[in-house]
Amino acid sequence: MNGNDFKVECLGKNKIPSPYMKGKFVDDDARIACDSDLRNLKKYADKPDEIPSFELAGPRRKIFHDPAWTKAAILTAGGLCPGLNDVIKGLTCTLKLHYNVPVVYGIRYGYRGLIPDFNLEPAILTAENVDELHECGGTVLGSSRGRQDEERMVDTLVRMNINILFCIGGDGTLRCAHEVAKAVRRRKLSISVVCIPKTIDNDICFIDKSFGFETAVYATNQVITAAHNESKGAYNGIGLIKVMGRDSGFIAAYATLANSHVNYCIVPEEKIPLEGGNPSLLGHLENRLKDKGHAVIMVAEGAGQEFFAEHEKAKDASGNILHQDIGVFLKDRIKDYFKRRDIEVNIKYFDPSYLIRSTPAYGTDAVFCMMLAQNAVHAAMAGRTDMVIGHWHDCFTHVPVALATRERKKIDLQSALWSGVKSITCF
Repeated sequence: MNGNDFKVECLGKNKIPSPYMKGKFVDDDARIACDSDLRNLKKYADKPDEIPSFELAGPRRKIFHDPAWTKAAILTAGGLCPGLNDVIKGLTCTLKLHYNVPVVYGIRYGYRGLIPDFNLEPAILTAENVDELHECGGTVLGSSRGRQDEERMVDTLVRMNINILFCIGGDGTLRCAHEVAKAVRRRKLSISVVCIPKTIDNDICFIDKSFGFETAVYATNQVITAAHNESKGAYNGIGLIKVMGRDSGFIAAYATLANSHVNYCIVPEEKIPLEGGNPSLLGHLENRLKDKGHAVIMVAEGAGQEFFAEHEKAKDASGNILHQDIGVFLKDRIKDYFKRRDIEVNIKYFDPSYLIRSTPAYGTDAVFCMMLAQNAVHAAMAGRTDMVIGHWHDCFTHVPVALATRERKKIDLQSALWSGVKSITCF
């Protein structure tokens, strides 16, 4: 990577004094180094300007868009996630109360709402009608998956005189926003496209955490406790829990560390030997039941896909590969394994995925949503575009969409996180 990979596009020179009066302004040359390892930073001792670094987020003293003539639009796309309504509220209130933007549209059902064929009338968002949104799970605007024609979406933005578009979503949403920004650039229009990273799986690169993730981990606690109680309450009881984590097992890993009743944690990043390995998962499970009489297994939804190599690979509307159900597969394989050995087991299966992702954001996660939203507005008003608000080294940052979507963030199996998981599980 070089410095150009971290460069955020700006629509033009900022000339308008900002009306924002609630905090300290950030200089345009303020940056946060990507790498925190001093050994790596020493390589740039003679060329500090080449250190890979992110533009620091925050309000600018002068801005690009004239608030009095600004029309903003907000959309949510992809699956549900705790905190969506918090972000919508944060964007709306910052635009209306701190920048005095006269019109904020809520685009219904994601990118579909920018295509006239769907006949989806936008909502008008005000500080008053979003006041209680943070108490509700889901998204008041609705969501959808699937790519829409970027040229037609830009036509809608032009027709509605929208000059700021906020896109709240995961990697698929970000990629679509990138295409919209490119179409805007080709037409030489002054429209900012700014994204807020939404992925309950916490798998967007160069963003140390995304909103909703902390709430998801917190919400698993009750499920893990229930699985533990159920497993202990039955002869050779097994509590099997499947959580979200399409390609990255962060929820499973963090939930395991947060509630150490989990004995086995299975994630997409690590292949699992079911039988025949030394040790194998099922062989180890058999020994644990002989010793302890119960077990709790946590599995991320994208784990174990190597067992489905013969299945046809289908994709959802967003282009994501639809994984086979590892939870049901494991439940059936465990039953079969112990049946062949004439050993009684009692399996209780839990899949709380939709319950978790549709809940409201809790505590510091809700705080994080509000701060992401505020920094997204600051970036947009300062003319930044084709970017996503990141969080790195405890600072909010500007990350080019192309960089954030280059690849998925995954658990490093040599990291302290995974070592911590392994230290409290038995396999």
